Order: sequence, then structure tokens, then C-alpha cells
Amino acid sequence: MADKRRPLEGLLVLSMEQAVAAPYCSSRLADAGARVIKVERAEGDFARGYDTAALGQSTYFVWLNRGKESLIADIKKPEDAALLHRILARADVFIQNLAPGAAARAGFGSDALRARHPRLTTVDISGYGANNSYTNMKAYDLLVQAESGLASITGHPAGPGRVGVSACDVACGMNAHAAVLEALIARGVTGEGSRIEVSLFDGMADWMNVPLLWFEGTGKAPPRVGLAHPSLSPYGAFALADGTDVLIAIQNEREWATFCRVVLNQPDLPQRPGFETNTIRVANRAEVDGLVARFFATLSREEAARLLDAGNIAYGFVKSVADLPHHPALRRVPVETPGGTASIIAPAPLVDSAPRPLGPVPALGAHDAAIRAEFAEARHAA
Repeated sequence: MADKRRPLEGLLVLSMEQAVAAPYCSSRLADAGARVIKVERAEGDFARGYDTAALGQSTYFVWLNRGKESLIADIKKPEDAALLHRILARADVFIQNLAPGAAARAGFGSDALRARHPRLTTVDISGYGANNSYTNMKAYDLLVQAESGLASITGHPAGPGRVGVSACDVACGMNAHAAVLEALIARGVTGEGSRIEVSLFDGMADWMNVPLLWFEGTGKAPPRVGLAHPSLSPYGAFALADGTDVLIAIQNEREWATFCRVVLNQPDLPQRPGFETNTIRVANRAEVDGLVARFFATLSREEAARLLDAGNIAYGFVKSVADLPHHPALRRVPVETPGGTASIIAPAPLVDSAPRPLGPVPALGAHDAAIRAEFAEARHAA
């Protein structure tokens, strides 16, 4: 089959970005064929220095900056600002996640840019959004996990916990990416771009709808229950005889009846007091989980899998990061970096049943001279 054009080929994205949320958004645009010019300070995106675990480079930077061009520019220098404005005159999308107000003070505010370039879509990524008492607060992922209430429902009863990946950053980047694609579709109809505003807090607050509605409906926040589900029972991890943990998920009364009959060999259990319905089982969680735990403690991994498969019960084994590279469902792709070829986990979407090849990760300023020559003032004027 002949190679297809990637859907965003021909589009130009200028991104004044750093860290995770904005680079996540622009990396997905680059994957789809957009030309992404990443503007970096002289010292580079500070995520370049987060760690050195990926071939001597930052894991975060390698993950989120493939397929981009790196331009070193200082928006406070008139000549660099003029260069960026020349690029924006041809750009389709402008993304920035600078400190609140910094872009506008330097002449790159969304309202002004949209007035000059009606077809341009601007994306302002912030911590807490505009026009509230938190607008100027610094907002990093863990801070927003705490402020949004996410940390309060994560972890064990002993105390709040952090979600082990940058959930707020990634949620924000995903929201920005989806909004950009919608704006590009809308421009195809109206001929005009859009102004997009996305915050880390708004993205995570959206994910917190169920806990909030639960709290407002019951007067209680969902409890921290470790590796279990706060509103379903039994739904959680149970230790097996060989020390591994199996996580089972019972979603409805039909599955519960089947689990009792096929797995536990106690077909009458759903009729016993304390075990009849999910609401009752959640209230009686200690007894329900205790009974299930005692049963699984007698089984090997193979025995547990055989019984759960026989009952068509949803389950999975609790695995470590060291297990992940060997997972049969894991897909990986190569990415060229200045330090060599890295193997990263493939982006989730498969398009036409195949992964897209990913562009290389740029060295700091790798495209500086070429971009400056391309967008030189005399050439631009000509």
C-alpha cells in the first residue's frame, strides 16, 4: 500500500514550551505531520535537565520532543521577537505555557496575535486558568494533584498519595491537543482560528467529577482504599499463595453471582446477609474482602487464573515497571536522539493498523541557523 500523507502535513506550529503539558500537545501534532518549531531559552527547556536515564538524556524530554525543530530565542530581544513574529505570520498554531502574563508582556498575547492573524489558533496553557485568585500561583503537577483533591483520594487510608505519573500535566496536554484539532476543523469551515485556554487544574478537576458528585450526594468523600475501588466490592488486589497479587473486578450482580458459584464455590453467598448487593458489600467491605482474601491466599497464580477464566471474571496481575517491557500488549517504537536510538512506548492510537514513524529528538538549537535563514527579514519581505 502506498504511503499516506500524515493528516497535519503542511501545518506550522510555533511552541514556546517547557516541561510536560505543552510539549505533550505539540508532540502529538508533530506525530501527525505538523512542523513544530520549539522555542527554547539559551539554557534549553528545563525538562532537558530532569534526569539522565535515557541514554544520558532526560526521560521526559526524549518522550515528549520527538519530531520537533529546536530554535534558541529570547522573546525579550527585539531581533528574536521579530523573528518569532515572522514565523507566526505563516503559522497555523501557536502554543505557549510561559509564566502567567509573560507572553502578553512580550507582545505574544493571544488577543493581539489573533487580531493580526485571524487564521491562527492560539493555545495558552496555565496552571489555574485566568481571572481567579490562583492565576499567578506556580503550578506543577504534584501541586495540582494536591489542590484538585486528587491526592486526597489516592493512596492508603494512612494518608494521601501521589499518582505515580504526571497525571495533571498529561491530562492538560491531551485536552489541548484535542482542542487544537477541533479548532483546525472549525477553521476549515469558517476560515478563522480559535483562542484556546487550558489549565492543569481544569483538566484534573474534570477527572474529579465522580468524587465530587459522590461527595455532594452523600456528604462523604470517596475513601482511600489503596489498590481497590471505593464504590465497588469486591474490586481490588488480593495476595496469592506465591506472593503475587491478583486484582479482580466485579462490576454487577450477575458477575458477583458467577464469581461466587464458579470461583469461590459458594453459590449461596449472594443470599447471605452482608453480601447481597454491591451497596451492602461496600458497607461490609472488611468482611467481604476478608472472605475473598482468605480464599485467594490458598491459590497459586496458575490456579487463580484458571478459576477466573472459567468464570469469565475480569482480572489482572499487579505487575512492576520491571515487568512492563515483557507485557504481551506493549508496543514500542524507536526514536533517534542526540545520544543514540531510544526505544519508547508507542503512542496509543494505531492509524490504519500501523504505528506512525516518529521524528528525531532535537539537540538544543539544532535547527537554529536553518530557521533563522528561512525566516530572515529580507527573505520574508521578498
